[in-house]
Amino acid sequence: MRRAVPLSPLFTDYGREEVPLLTGTEAARLDAWAIEEAGVPSPVLMENAGRSAALVLQRLWPTGPVLVSVGSGNNGGDGIVLARTLAAAGREVRIVAAGSRPDPESLLHGWPLAIRPAPASDEDLDGLLSGADVIVDALLGTGATGAPRGVVRRAIEAMNRAAAPVLALDLPSGVDAETGAVSGVAVGAEVTVAFGAPKLGALLFPGRERSGRLVAVEIGFPPMPGEVAAAALVTTGWAQAHRPKRALVTHKKAAGWVVILAGSPGMGGAAVLAARGALRAGAGYVQVASAPENRELILGAVPEAIFLDATNEPALLAAVRSCDVLAAGPGMGTGAVEAARLDRLLALPELRGIVLDADALSLLGGGKLPSFPGAVPAARRLLTPHPGEMARLRAEPEEIRTMPLTACRQGAARWDAALLLKGAPSVVAAPDGGAVRVSTSGSSDLARAGIGDVLTGVAGAFMARGLSGADAGALALHVTGRAARLSGRGETLLPTDVADAVGEALLTPEPESSDLALPFVTLDLGPPR
Repeated sequence: MRRAVPLSPLFTDYGREEVPLLTGTEAARLDAWAIEEAGVPSPVLMENAGRSAALVLQRLWPTGPVLVSVGSGNNGGDGIVLARTLAAAGREVRIVAAGSRPDPESLLHGWPLAIRPAPASDEDLDGLLSGADVIVDALLGTGATGAPRGVVRRAIEAMNRAAAPVLALDLPSGVDAETGAVSGVAVGAEVTVAFGAPKLGALLFPGRERSGRLVAVEIGFPPMPGEVAAAALVTTGWAQAHRPKRALVTHKKAAGWVVILAGSPGMGGAAVLAARGALRAGAGYVQVASAPENRELILGAVPEAIFLDATNEPALLAAVRSCDVLAAGPGMGTGAVEAARLDRLLALPELRGIVLDADALSLLGGGKLPSFPGAVPAARRLLTPHPGEMARLRAEPEEIRTMPLTACRQGAARWDAALLLKGAPSVVAAPDGGAVRVSTSGSSDLARAGIGDVLTGVAGAFMARGLSGADAGALALHVTGRAARLSGRGETLLPTDVADAVGEALLTPEPESSDLALPFVTLDLGPPR
């Protein structure tokens, strides 16, 4: 049994608005740009990386022998610097090489540390690792692809068998930096220290599970050019910067008018959850258009909302012509009547914004909404599918599972709308390109029917309050994930808990400190749950 690592706050990014997520190719491009164009010497980056990781290790595990397993490339060089730094501080350190290293090793700067080749037998290798209280994975860098082979594979398997916790450098060896895929074997780390910026593969499953607590450290890169990364994290700093602000002089309909089309007979609960989400997210005026059979349920559960009989077409058309956003789909039904009703609404030239979820997405993917997108500008359209609904929008299931960012980008381009693909993690792409936003605020606690209905209402409110579809979707993910954490319910979480905690998630200051207390740490993301 491995020793538990001290847990970080669930998410700490020190108020940073932009945290790029790099693939292996992007990381290599950034290295080349920093060295060749910005003039940062390569040894400076390696020294900073190894020393920063050594200080993180020292904070988490301040005593006991350390074993550093190094490969032949730059990742192994980072590990050599880490080992030398800890040895200089008086720690007992051993280095085992799964691959060739220079002899003598210049990165040791004359420190008398022997670099021992990995033993030929698994028994001897296990015995070597058993003497360590902490193991450092410095085998493979972010450019590695395919299944680890030979001595590297054996070293990974030995680390996974060992009782000591593992700290991985930049990315656990065996995890693909772009997709998070694992071909063959991969290190299961308690902590991963990412250099410069987190690697995308560490946020995508199964790589996320192998990465454990994810700590990003600044190592001397100049400010990154905007075009370096195709993905970025939804940080607390980004959320604070994009949260809509209410004017000091306003009125209810000017503070965000949302019409929610939801709830066929017997499905009124979906409409209730969406309405609660919209109201807690600050919408000033919420109308719920639902089956007349649901009137008593909806008004009893959400007296702050205005009920509309969805079968009263003149009243419904008048409301949608005047509102800021139509949020349609939760529990709405997929029959011919519901399809025709929604299609007529989408055809209205006055319609200013739409959020389509659940049944509305099934109708769209089935070709039953020919009026989509009508006159609504692309920036004011948001689709919020889960993987099953994404497949109905004509995306390949395998690509949705293994390459969610690519599937999300392609879906946004196909439908010319912002697209929020729910999952672990959830991702948001804008119709005009730009970085895909990746949200890690959620957890497995949110895997419950009805959570998506709350998200629809929250996103609709944020769009009604002035955000674009992409920004509304990304902010809604962050806020609902944080609301789930603040509710403290864990796996007993209910959608009503999330809806009720949305206000607290918006108003409560988020933590901006980490127990590491190191000034070069730029991100501290707790392990997945």
